[in-house]
Amino acid sequence: MGEHLLPGVPPVPVLLRRSTRARRMTLRISRLDGRVTLTLPKGVSDSRAMAFAREKEGWIRGHLDQRPALETVGPGTLLPVEGVLRRVVPAKGKRILLGADEIGVPPGPEGPRLAAWLKVLARERLAAAADRHAAALGRPYRRITLRDTRSRWGSCTSDGSLMFSWRLAMAPPEVLDYVAAHEVAHLAEMNHSPAFWAVVERLYGPGYTPARAWLKGEGNALHRFSFEAA
Repeated sequence: MGEHLLPGVPPVPVLLRRSTRARRMTLRISRLDGRVTLTLPKGVSDSRAMAFAREKEGWIRGHLDQRPALETVGPGTLLPVEGVLRRVVPAKGKRILLGADEIGVPPGPEGPRLAAWLKVLARERLAAAADRHAAALGRPYRRITLRDTRSRWGSCTSDGSLMFSWRLAMAPPEVLDYVAAHEVAHLAEMNHSPAFWAVVERLYGPGYTPARAWLKGEGNALHRFSFEAA
């Protein structure tokens, strides 16, 4: 069990996960971070599992090659902010300046500065949206937490705590608003039943399908930006 390496150039880490519910071996490649997971039924050995992975090596590498390459954020980067691409340019002073098609960043480590700025923007936008939807629902939430999650854009716990990915600040405003409505709706329906989707429609409106489709089709691209110092 655990992580094994599929030989080659480059080697590919494969996470072996055993499941009592699995009836056959299944491969999954995360659209968000490219993690390769091989789920095994009970009784299948690690060596047999990796032999199966080697048989599927062409399929695995083909899918990994299709993933967008990471881009380190710095001068010249075209960075989406609220759904609009803006070129990162040098700026004087100490504040980040948002323009129509540029975002000015003071000298220094641009990536960390922009990440911190995006987190503030995300909290402002998400708090406003969550407040509005919670008021319409008539159910308060406990708190909002921001994380850089790769498996989900938001979540709602049983105690009413909301979690969101701060990268939603890069998405179009209607997409951010949909995620906020989705998680607030869980305050009433902790499931994805028809009753839950009826609450989402009541909060967001009947046109939430395009925002949901944008996340599935375009959301992965928001994770290709690396904000670590170059």
